[in-house]
Amino acid sequence: MDFTTIYNEHYERVLYVSLAVIRDRHLAEDNVQETFIKAYKKLDSLEEMEKIGAWLCVIASRTAIDFVRRERKNKGCPMELELLDCLGKEAGHNVEAEVEVKLLKELLDEKMEGFTTEDKKLLGLKMERGLKEREIAKALKMNPATVKSKIHRARRKLKEQMAVELSA
Repeated sequence: MDFTTIYNEHYERVLYVSLAVIRDRHLAEDNVQETFIKAYKKLDSLEEMEKIGAWLCVIASRTAIDFVRRERKNKGCPMELELLDCLGKEAGHNVEAEVEVKLLKELLDEKMEGFTTEDKKLLGLKMERGLKEREIAKALKMNPATVKSKIHRARRKLKEQMAVELSA
């Protein structure tokens, strides 16, 4: 019998056995592939071709059990895909990047100590909140051209202070 035919005839059954042990569809599909690879390598050891379905199910269940044991040994267990997605959304941030942003903000706040309250407010709205000049102008009831020029001057002043800091 052709191995492709064997695969097509027994895929669903092997997947069902794998899924019963692993309880995760994607990992069970990986287990099915591993099962058929093992079966292909040992096909010549099968004595009765009529029992190939049962033989494949035994290989699948043992392979799945081995997988679960490896996961438990590594202090893990197969997780549902939805749970993994949920964890990623809850964390949703990179701690290193968060720390770097906080340190940069502290440095910028330190360099802006001598700035006027208006300059601090304008730079804060522009850099921290990401507002556009016209949005800032509307919020502060100012002329957009005035806001643009004040932000430009404040940025230039901040840039000069940072350059002094880096050269020292």
